[in-house]
Amino acid sequence: MSKNISYLAEKMRDIDICMLMTHTKNGAIAGRPMSNNRQVDYDGDSYFFTWDDAHMVADIGGNSKVALTFQGEKAFAISLEGKAEVIKDKKKFEEHWTPDLDDWFKDGVDTKGLAMIKVHADRAHYWDGEEEGEIKL
Repeated sequence: MSKNISYLAEKMRDIDICMLMTHTKNGAIAGRPMSNNRQVDYDGDSYFFTWDDAHMVADIGGNSKVALTFQGEKAFAISLEGKAEVIKDKKKFEEHWTPDLDDWFKDGVDTKGLAMIKVHADRAHYWDGEEEGEIKL
């Protein structure tokens, strides 16, 4: 039975860390763990906070095509592909800020050098036990 985005969002609810993969200027694929800040009312968009001088920000500037992977419990995994953009708008930061981020960014949305990455997924491939499928978003 094929799954829908609502089902996947519910399964993603308890997965805080994902891997964000970008393309480096040399063509390599670079991955790093990122927290989704428990924003899992998933509609195809994911948001991550970082520093504006991070390698992934430069990677996205050169090639906005990225991938996200999430690993859940009971053989659930999802791979998302899409386009990323780097946001440096304080009002947008406020829309996605959670108190846990204060541990990383001491001045909150006013932290100098803060950036937010928005990933808009256009394809989701999932594995749920022995079932697998793809959803175009």
